[in-house]
Amino acid sequence: MRTILQYTEPDATLTKQQLLAWAQQYREVLFFDSNNYHRKYAEYDAILAVDAFTSIITDYHKAFEDLAMYRKTTADWIFGYMAYDLKNDTEALTSNNFDGLGFADLFFFQPKKIFLLNGDVLELRYLAMCDDEMEGDIEEIRNYELGITNELPPATNNQQLTTINARISKESYIDKADQMLAHIHRGDIYEANLCMEFYAEDAIIDPLETYNKLNAVSEPPFAVFLKNYKHYLLSASPERYLKKEGDRVISQPIKGTARRSSNLAEDEAIKLALAANEKERSENIMIVDLVRNDLSHTAEKGSVRVEELCVPYTFKQVHHLISTVVAEVGNDVWPEDILKTTFPMGSMTGAPKISAMQIIEKLEETKRGLYSGAVGYFTPYGDFDFNVVIRSILYNEQKKYVSFSVGSAITAEAIPENEYEECLLKARAMRQVLEAAMTNATCQ
Repeated sequence: MRTILQYTEPDATLTKQQLLAWAQQYREVLFFDSNNYHRKYAEYDAILAVDAFTSIITDYHKAFEDLAMYRKTTADWIFGYMAYDLKNDTEALTSNNFDGLGFADLFFFQPKKIFLLNGDVLELRYLAMCDDEMEGDIEEIRNYELGITNELPPATNNQQLTTINARISKESYIDKADQMLAHIHRGDIYEANLCMEFYAEDAIIDPLETYNKLNAVSEPPFAVFLKNYKHYLLSASPERYLKKEGDRVISQPIKGTARRSSNLAEDEAIKLALAANEKERSENIMIVDLVRNDLSHTAEKGSVRVEELCVPYTFKQVHHLISTVVAEVGNDVWPEDILKTTFPMGSMTGAPKISAMQIIEKLEETKRGLYSGAVGYFTPYGDFDFNVVIRSILYNEQKKYVSFSVGSAITAEAIPENEYEECLLKARAMRQVLEAAMTNATCQ
């Protein structure tokens, strides 16, 4: 049972920063921030879950089955993530590439304390065992001193970064893209997402400060701060993977990217050109077809439909083409079955999905881990909402290893040099944040 209290907070932005700073005292923290980006099917401005009462952490073997049992047993809100390599639970696939981060394949927890923010209303949902802490926690949060800044720079004194390295060179990426194109021309696949890792070793960063700066640079609608003891995800994701509300399931894949311009007229021209670009549209439409097929496995017959197709959306760093696909599901369909039959998301794999994943594993040199996975939550009623883990910094504090990955969709029309440049464009915000930390650490 959870005790529910509501408060009116006049400054929602300040409340979000104070909530997350206050939450750092806990071993498990999961914070979602919409950055007040008004998208269809938005539900909360921000959500914070802290302090595990129970949890599940496991590898990919029977992971969806274990997740279903855990959710059914708790019959409560649970928060966590599914890493990309849960693909090995859905298909006869493997993951043998280098992994410098060491994140588990699946982690969920039942929090003792939940905060739901909508406009100026902050709702607390505490397990009964700690409901006597509600008033005291609110007072602590309101009086919490924020020792953070969103400016770039400065960095704190305890930030130290060695050089940010690319796992593969530009030449190697282009060669791998050419190999991907050869598979496409042979008819093995139509499209695949080719990714590359940037990383730093012997790195010491302040995860909260780094997240706040990354979020300020990008202001995406599916931002996430995740802490599980020494493992951190600092995500500026613009993309929803999958949401279930009642009998409706919603997927909003992103495919198609263009830079922003400080010149308003030029920026609008870039956006319009993106919407008309046949190569970018074909990438998006292929993934929409894949999503429609995936959703059909659990949807009511004839209920899968496309609400939006290749609509340009503007974000702080880039423009994206986004489509919205919806379906209806019966009451007898388990939420985990919807996830299992659609995971990993088509926008991060390719078409046909299994062949694309096999080729991805062969050509990429880093295990994706939580990158290309999903972070989200389940309600007690079986509804859920998950993002796509992209534009994200991953940090293993114990190993002092920090990493971010980016990718680009390879289709028959792809020009490998252009795809590499798209990767650099997507990496800009994450690299900017980490290099600022590195520069300032060097100067101290």
